[in-house]
Amino acid sequence: MLPVLLVSIDNTVLNLALPAISEDLRPTGTQLLWVIDIYPLMLAGLLVAMGSLGDRIGRRRLLLIGSAGFGAVSVVAAFAPSVEWLIIDRAVLGFFGAMLMPPTLSLLRSVFTDRNQRRLAIAIWASGFAAGSALGPVVGGVLLEHFAWGSVFLLAVPLLVPLLILGPMLVPESRDPNPGRIDLWSITLSLATMLPVVYGIKALAEHGPTPSSLGPIVFGLAAGFLFVRRQPRLTHPMIDLGLFRQGAFSGAIGVNLLSVVALVGGLFFVSQYLQLVLALSPLEAGLVLVPGLAAMIVSGLLVVPIARRVRPSIVVPVALLISAAGYAAAALGGGDLDAAGIALVFVALGIGIGAAETVSNELIVANAPADKMGAASAVGETAYELGAVLGTTILGTILTASYRSAVVLPEALTAAQGASAAETLGGAVAVADGLPDGLAQMLLASAREAFTSGIGPTAWIGTALVLAAAFVALVTLRKAT
Repeated sequence: MLPVLLVSIDNTVLNLALPAISEDLRPTGTQLLWVIDIYPLMLAGLLVAMGSLGDRIGRRRLLLIGSAGFGAVSVVAAFAPSVEWLIIDRAVLGFFGAMLMPPTLSLLRSVFTDRNQRRLAIAIWASGFAAGSALGPVVGGVLLEHFAWGSVFLLAVPLLVPLLILGPMLVPESRDPNPGRIDLWSITLSLATMLPVVYGIKALAEHGPTPSSLGPIVFGLAAGFLFVRRQPRLTHPMIDLGLFRQGAFSGAIGVNLLSVVALVGGLFFVSQYLQLVLALSPLEAGLVLVPGLAAMIVSGLLVVPIARRVRPSIVVPVALLISAAGYAAAALGGGDLDAAGIALVFVALGIGIGAAETVSNELIVANAPADKMGAASAVGETAYELGAVLGTTILGTILTASYRSAVVLPEALTAAQGASAAETLGGAVAVADGLPDGLAQMLLASAREAFTSGIGPTAWIGTALVLAAAFVALVTLRKAT
């Protein structure tokens, strides 16, 4: 549970720290997105390779190696002197973070062989994400009230030290009994698939269809084609592609991907809206999000007895319709939502996505062979991390583009001030801090109006994503039990 808590706390805290990072390091809009995206991008590229590695060398061993590296790099990231260094640190955190998640889910498969017990264990495992997300804003808010933004990275240390001490004593080792050799070509091709495709999607969202955006996507798809062609020819493939012919497995992957895109994209703009538009402190903003994240925990646990009696093709779509209703409420409210309205929207999101994630993760585990559990778990978690990238890329980029097109800057600003204020709302707030009161109020009013004007369209896209996830579940999970 400790790695699960760590990863979720890290993601939530960083979203909460975005305004402070914007004001301190003065990143461009693209750099701010990279601060968020580089971590899940590295995870998405490495998870399958690391999951396969864990099957071979031992899942507990991989977990402990990743924990030690993640803790050390977190300390370095806390003192990053520039946004470029922070992006690099986040990339290295992604490398070690890829070692953390596949072992946790695959170890549950080896410990809990009874499916009812395993379903509850996975619900608790999934609730760790929501618990960490709920704990992150509160603890992070306290830290950001009294310390610099770098302090949020130091949260990794108290979580990982107990894991490194107690893990070897409490967690049983498990591995593939007949692992075969490590296929370096498959690892290379998996990286050559994921990294360029995710980068190309980011560039496409930012700059449109240009050679610099379409080229990496084409390259990645070509590498993916070669990866798929190679796997059936291997005695011990990295991924058993036959898993994707099972509707329950592929459908659960699709639900994970689409629901996480919607959830993470929502967190990206809501955290800024609460602090930079409603002028809440980091702690107050964190507390607004807590009810929704608590709802995610409760719904994930309550769905377990329901899932024993009701088919996934019914449970998951119904749950996701609740989340879609929350997003639609945000779209209709737009920039008129107050803190209570945001809290209610996130309760609806949490109820639906919490229940859907528990059921879909259990289906991934139940439909994969035990000896390949690391690689299979990594596929599910790759969908999760790819969803996190696409969430900030698609929804975040749309919101940023809307802001840039709508913001009106006072003529009295210098060229440097104008460039910073035109990039992001956080940049405008930082510039306003050094201006006379009248000019500052003029800039803030324009910047906040420009930011809120993009919330409605962005939230409608989030609604469509959740409805798409519900449709995928309805069609693909009909035969799942």
